[in-house]
Amino acid sequence: MKRLRIEHATGFSYQGDVSASYNEARMLPGTTDSQFVLSSSLDIEPSTSVNTYVDYFGTRVSAFDVLSPHADLQITARSLVEVRPRPIEHSGISWDRLAVEASRSIETVEQLVQTNRTMPHPDVAEIARTIASQHDDPGRAAHDIVVAIGDAVEYMSGVTGVHSTAVEAWEARKGVCQDMAHIALGALRSVGIPARYVSGYLHPKPDATVGVAVTGESHAWVEWFAGEWQGFDPTNNIEIGDRHVLVGRGRDYNDVPPLRGVYAGPFKSQLFVRVTITREA
Repeated sequence: MKRLRIEHATGFSYQGDVSASYNEARMLPGTTDSQFVLSSSLDIEPSTSVNTYVDYFGTRVSAFDVLSPHADLQITARSLVEVRPRPIEHSGISWDRLAVEASRSIETVEQLVQTNRTMPHPDVAEIARTIASQHDDPGRAAHDIVVAIGDAVEYMSGVTGVHSTAVEAWEARKGVCQDMAHIALGALRSVGIPARYVSGYLHPKPDATVGVAVTGESHAWVEWFAGEWQGFDPTNNIEIGDRHVLVGRGRDYNDVPPLRGVYAGPFKSQLFVRVTITREA
């Protein structure tokens, strides 16, 4: 188990004063069966009141409006979280049983439907079908499918953008964690395995020195349902461990962006992001 301190600063700079902005932040982790939030806070500049709630998919949301003229908006989320590893456990469920179980819950039914971002390339769907046909256990098939996606796509920033689809990333065979998660989701859903997008953070150093702050970034991985929910990180081809801090879940990235907003004004905006992660124990 590790104790991780995360500071995530983000926001917008405008080319002049905007009269108002309306925003939602999904930047604070919640307590789950594998992580415990010791403390968390959200600081906003210009200062304003915040309405906090849990959204449809179980993610903590901080909604706020800034109704006075401002040229910059800065949000800083600070969290201290204890995290334990989440090793994969295969339940041995059959494909027929999975189909029955998946149809019984909105939570799983909704994660079977492809979105514009996850719709798989025909080659990806074929890879998933081939692997699935080799397994009686859909959980083991899911694991192998996600590993195959991670092996096939090279991590490279700047090739794709925040609005890129799984098909576009697959054709390039390059992308970032968001792209690999979308490709994996499309592959899993195409063979009847419910799968969901997970957003959070990953400490980049497996053997991090206690007390040393390092530059991090938002991260994404996937979870699939095969009797119970299991997770895997296709970008690094590793199980979800005590370096992963979960923030939100959804059908794809569009359900869990760290910051989303609109503003009133004629000016363009520029997003900035800075993430620092420190192992405390």
